[in-house]
Amino acid sequence: MKDIAVVILNFNGKQFLERFLQKNLDCSAEADVIVVDNASTDHSVPFLHASFPDVQVVSLKQNYGFAKGYNEGLKHLNYKYYILLNSDVEVSEGWIPPLISTLEKQEKVVAVQPKIKSFAHPEAFEYAGAAGGHLDLFGYAFCRGRVFDTVEKDHGQYEDASEIFWASGACMAVKASAFKEENGFDERFFAHMEEIDLCWRWLNKGYSILYVPQSQVYHIGGGTLQTGSSFKTYLNFRNNLAMMFKNLPGKYLIPVLFARLSLDGISGIRFLLQGSPSLLWAVLKSHFMFYYWLPYLIKKRRGSDLGYQKLFKGSIVKAYFMDSKKTYSEICSK
Repeated sequence: MKDIAVVILNFNGKQFLERFLQKNLDCSAEADVIVVDNASTDHSVPFLHASFPDVQVVSLKQNYGFAKGYNEGLKHLNYKYYILLNSDVEVSEGWIPPLISTLEKQEKVVAVQPKIKSFAHPEAFEYAGAAGGHLDLFGYAFCRGRVFDTVEKDHGQYEDASEIFWASGACMAVKASAFKEENGFDERFFAHMEEIDLCWRWLNKGYSILYVPQSQVYHIGGGTLQTGSSFKTYLNFRNNLAMMFKNLPGKYLIPVLFARLSLDGISGIRFLLQGSPSLLWAVLKSHFMFYYWLPYLIKKRRGSDLGYQKLFKGSIVKAYFMDSKKTYSEICSK
């Protein structure tokens, strides 16, 4: 049996499987390609059995979301390395060896991410991951190649294999032992931010996450929840607060959390002024659920200075909206 499993979590993504699965199989000879299906209703599973009879399919009984969906699916698989891959990603020739080689050579590296570019605009990075993820002091995620809605074109400016704060769930390779050590993703998150939370937990234990530009994939993005979805907004705001509560060191928890709650309030008012009251309600609901989760989150707290040291010690909100710094290089220049 091979040591590597490319694991595609699918929910009603038959159109993506039709479009990308054969290419992914052709470019992934080093691995077994496995589809974990989250109880799709679009005939994804019959399509896979008919068109790709040699592809292993793990069928789940209900839609568990991204977090529990992967946790449940990976329970059935015994490999040394998992490559978690969205169904709406097209890979390229030779994409696996650079990822796995990095994991093999560096003991403290537990997860890596390739360069993630836009399928629709291949000259540009893609929103969900770009050239590796980072996090600012107040929990705002950004990437080398993408800050808020500003996405850079790839001019070779991020060709260095570098340490990052988080690897994108769209495509990330992980050591199975490290994934199991942390009991995988936090299943309460359902979807969104679960990979950042997991990477932060690893960083809190002294592990590292790397970006590997020698590997390149192309992501459509927004295949399940579109931008502007109130449910997506709810998940992002709720999970962000939960992630920070779980992972920040105690001495920073209250001031940082208070600042973030205040910034969320400003975001909610902005949504209202933009004519999106449903998004304001999504922010309010996310806060109510965060407070409801507090007993659970208190039990899960594992804050450490090791992870905190790797946060960007500033505000990308200030840098982007007040200082007009729109790119990673402008914001993080020494």
